[in-house]
Amino acid sequence: MFAKDFVNILKESDFETFFGVPDSLLKSFLFEISNKENTITPNEGNAVAMGCGYYLSTGKIPVIYMQNSGLGNAINPILSLADIYEIPLLFIVGWRGEPDVKDEPQHYKQGILTRKILNCIDLKNEILSNDIKKAKKQLLSAKEYMKKTNKSFAFVVKKNTFEIENSTENIFQDFEISRKDAIEAILKYAPKDSFFVSTTGYISRELYKNSKDNSRNFLTVGSMGHNSSIALSIALNKKDKLIFCIDGDGALLMHMGIIGTIASKSPNNFKHILLNNFVHDSVGAQRTCADIMNFSKIFKGAGYKKVYTIDKLAQLDEVLPQFIKDKELSFLEIKIRPQNGKNLPRPDKTPVENKKNFMEKLNGK
Repeated sequence: MFAKDFVNILKESDFETFFGVPDSLLKSFLFEISNKENTITPNEGNAVAMGCGYYLSTGKIPVIYMQNSGLGNAINPILSLADIYEIPLLFIVGWRGEPDVKDEPQHYKQGILTRKILNCIDLKNEILSNDIKKAKKQLLSAKEYMKKTNKSFAFVVKKNTFEIENSTENIFQDFEISRKDAIEAILKYAPKDSFFVSTTGYISRELYKNSKDNSRNFLTVGSMGHNSSIALSIALNKKDKLIFCIDGDGALLMHMGIIGTIASKSPNNFKHILLNNFVHDSVGAQRTCADIMNFSKIFKGAGYKKVYTIDKLAQLDEVLPQFIKDKELSFLEIKIRPQNGKNLPRPDKTPVENKKNFMEKLNGK
C-alpha cells in the first residue's frame, strides 16, 4: 500500500501526532508526515515519554514509531510509565531482521525476538497488512481495543509493506566537506598505531572502505549511541594507545549523557570526533535537532579540555594535526554534507571476526 493512504486513515481515525526515531522501513511513511505533526526524538524512550505527555494534555492517542532495535530504549517507559498510568499509545515498529528475509547481522537476533518481546511485555500486536482495506480494519480494531482497555497496541511493519515512492531526502545543508573527505583526513593524520571505534551506519562503512588496516577498527554496527562508551572504556584500559571515537549526530544525541562520564574520566588518549550532517543519513536523511545545537559549547561545558568546530575543506589540514597533538581530552566537530551510502561496501567480515581481529591487534597478539 502507499504510505500516503495509510497516513490518511490514521488521521481519519484521530491519530494525528507522531513521535519517534526514524527507520529505513518506514521512510515512505515518515515522508508523508509534516514537521508540525511529527517530532523526531533522540531515542525511543523519549518518544514514549513525549507520547504520554501528549495524551495527558490532549486525551488523544499518539503514534510512536521506531525500528525494532529501539524497543530496548522504549521498554522502561512503556512498563513503568504508560502501563502503570494506563496511557494508550499506538506503536509502529519496523521489523528489521524478519526471519527468512536477508538483512544485516545486527538485526537477526532482534528480528527473531521482536514479537516475542512485545508479547513478553504484554503489548498486543499484529503484523500490519500491506492491503489498505485490511490495514484500515486493523487500525479501527486497534483503536477500539485501546479506547476500551487504556492499553497500548503495536503494528509490526514488514519490509516492503509500504510502496517505494519518490521522495526528496531532507537535505538542507551543503557543506564543503563530505563524509569521505573527513574519514580520509582522519586516517591521514592519525598515527599509524591508532585505533578507531566508529558509530552505526554509513560512518563505519566509510571507515571500512578507506582503511588500509581494518583490524584497527571496531565497527559498531548496532547499539546506536553507545560507541563512545565503548571507546571510553578501551581508552581507559589502553592508556598507551590513541583511541579515536568517530560519532554521528543522531548517535551522539541518542545517549549524550555519556559525555559527562567521559569528561569526568578525562583520558588524554581519547579523541572524540563528531561527523555532523544534521540528519539520520542511513535511514532516509530525516533531520535531527543537531542544527540548532552548539556542540563546542556543550562539550566545553561538560568538561572537555579542548574543543574545535570546522566546516571548510581547508580546515581539515589546518585543525586535525593540532587536535591530534593535544595531550588533553579533546573534541572535534566536523560539519559534513548529507549523502547516501549506496556505493559504500559492507564489511566482508562478520561482527565476531571483526571483534577477534580488533582484540588481537589492540592487545598485541
